[in-house]
Amino acid sequence: MRQVAEEFKKNTGQPIVVDNKPGGGGAVAANSVANAAPDGYTLLMTNSSMLSINPHTYSKLSYDPDGFKPVGGFLGASLAMAVNADKVPANNLREFVAWAKSQPKGSVSYASFTPGGSSHFAGVILNRQTGMDMLHVPFNGTPPAVQNLLGGQVHAAFLPLLAVKPHVEAGRVKIIAISSPQRSALVPQVATFTEQGVPELEIYVWSGLAVPGATPEAVVKQLNTEFNKVIGSPGIRDKWRPLDFEPMAMSPAEFDKYVKADSKRWGEAVKLSGFKAAE
Repeated sequence: MRQVAEEFKKNTGQPIVVDNKPGGGGAVAANSVANAAPDGYTLLMTNSSMLSINPHTYSKLSYDPDGFKPVGGFLGASLAMAVNADKVPANNLREFVAWAKSQPKGSVSYASFTPGGSSHFAGVILNRQTGMDMLHVPFNGTPPAVQNLLGGQVHAAFLPLLAVKPHVEAGRVKIIAISSPQRSALVPQVATFTEQGVPELEIYVWSGLAVPGATPEAVVKQLNTEFNKVIGSPGIRDKWRPLDFEPMAMSPAEFDKYVKADSKRWGEAVKLSGFKAAE
């Protein structure tokens, strides 16, 4: 957002103040914006957890996921399915599924960087679509998930691409699939889940922009125009893609449709898993 803020100010003369409000799985930030004046000067940097996953994992939320107006998308990042190179002989998804099914039931495990998040439920979806029974092992953050993958405590993990790419180059990890709609320029040799027969895992871990629900449509339209101008610019694209960030310039209607489709997918995965967030 700070990179976008620089260009936004050049175009509009309006500075953007980034106010970090962590806590409650996004609830602190969401409540802050929900209670702000609906004048277009306070926006929520929302994400897949806040709007697409939390409504299915929490029995009660302190914010209304439908109480915001979508402004537009911001960025998306892929999940990489990585495996321990010493423990797993597979080099692609088909080989991994065949290998996993040949192992004793419940013995093949995958790590996520948080329970009740996209990296957790990606494994749930993959189990469902392939008939595997991988055991989910949650960690509190990406670094411990990576370390346990490297140490062989888990066989596989769903992680940000950049978190595992250095270990691929060192020969300790193999990436067997990525979740983006197209192959990543960072690992062009790795096929997507869709290419390998699992389009249900064509997903981004995304962020987007929203405003209080009472914000006038004309204000939303103006914000969308200005942010899309920056997000869709070559300068931002060139800064983000080496980090595996894909600019997601969308209209408010397109973003709303995207969020709802994302919520449907994660809702089905949550139901399959039986997971409930601790409250």
